[in-house]
Amino acid sequence: MSSTPRKQASDSVRELTPREIVKELDKYIIGQQNAKKSVAIALRNRWRRLQAPEHLREEIMPNNIILIGPTGVGKTEIARRLAKLAHAPFIKVEASKFTEVGYVGRDVESMIRDLTEIAVNMVKAEKTAEVQTKALNLAEERILDELLPPVRRPEGNLPEENTAAYDEENRRTREKFREKLKAGELDHRTIEIDVPTSQMPLMQVMGPMSLEEMGINVQDMFGNLFPKKNKQRKLNVAEAKVFLTQEEAQKLIDMEKATREALQRVENSGIVFIDEIDKIASSRGQSTGPDVSREGVQRDLLPIVEGSSVTTKYGMVKTDHILFIASGAFHAAKPSDLIPELQGRFPIRVELQSLSEDDFVKILTLPKNALLKQYAALLQTEGITLDFDDEAVREIARVAYEVNEQVENIGARRLHTILTTLLEEPLFDAPDTIQSTTIQVTKSLVVEKLSSIVKDRDLSRYIL
Repeated sequence: MSSTPRKQASDSVRELTPREIVKELDKYIIGQQNAKKSVAIALRNRWRRLQAPEHLREEIMPNNIILIGPTGVGKTEIARRLAKLAHAPFIKVEASKFTEVGYVGRDVESMIRDLTEIAVNMVKAEKTAEVQTKALNLAEERILDELLPPVRRPEGNLPEENTAAYDEENRRTREKFREKLKAGELDHRTIEIDVPTSQMPLMQVMGPMSLEEMGINVQDMFGNLFPKKNKQRKLNVAEAKVFLTQEEAQKLIDMEKATREALQRVENSGIVFIDEIDKIASSRGQSTGPDVSREGVQRDLLPIVEGSSVTTKYGMVKTDHILFIASGAFHAAKPSDLIPELQGRFPIRVELQSLSEDDFVKILTLPKNALLKQYAALLQTEGITLDFDDEAVREIARVAYEVNEQVENIGARRLHTILTTLLEEPLFDAPDTIQSTTIQVTKSLVVEKLSSIVKDRDLSRYIL
């Protein structure tokens, strides 16, 4: 392996220590320290692997993780935030969406194809940002060509000094227009630009897999038979600038190099989050009904997690060093109901705890994206200030915890439903409020709005 992947992984993880990773996760996720530690170690181990001697690098396998816990306690959020920290290609898939080979449905390899697509788009966006300034300058030149055709010289032979004068006049006029263009003074002007249009015929493939999933690029296959044509479109200068900047950026990017980098990023730092893995666990001793297909999905999943090569339209992707994080509530099934080979590929098991009343208080107030901050921001757009008392926050947390205990434990998602019920009137009436106002949410208001829901277990279903 070359030194390039080592540098990329080092840059992408930014050499965060496990302690720093946990600290970053704490900004968004309350509690679940065991799970945070496990994923932090797994992420750091990827950086460590690329610093190891080259002869050992291929041998060091990722420690895949299985997160066990009820819904709404932060399993998905931990994986998503981890990928953002690592600037790594990340995809969340649901195990129940896949079917055994031979059945109609998505095959398990499609998750790797989708992950590769995400990585290519990610690298493409980064490369576009790098050439943005140059692309903008080139786009402006093209707009100036449309706005300001060169001054025509008179017919016949002219003295050299006259030719230079015409050229200088052209240059000065162009510079004046360039200044106006940069200042936005020409944004309202309309110009005509050539826009490429694809002449590809519509094609439909009957079957469980699309051509994209089979790794076939239709455009490349029929590119010569159906060449691209240009058509003229009228756009104002502001719109044309955006369009032409994107077009010029595409020309400046070396797509082959970007694709190679994306494939290396997938193989060395890709993260696949397989949700609802408990839904494909089969009861031991059963050999009929849906359990047959469930076990088939597990067997199809096994080579992907163990390490195999998957064909994508960008090339072969090896899954040996992709980090797989699985999660499931495991209410009806147990992790031991998975086939032994698959269990062995998830050596790290972490149990996430149900959320307590204190956890709910923290979730409502502490994270950067705390729910109370979200609702306050929503109503602020209508000129309404939302202010929660400490006692009101504690009461909301108590109600959420109590309803979770009595009805169905859906974790922090219960807070969304309770807050929507609590703030239904201001959310509905806000556009009709003439003047700015402040709504003080007190404990008595919370009790008044939510007491009937807690008392009547049948009514509690209406807040879902």
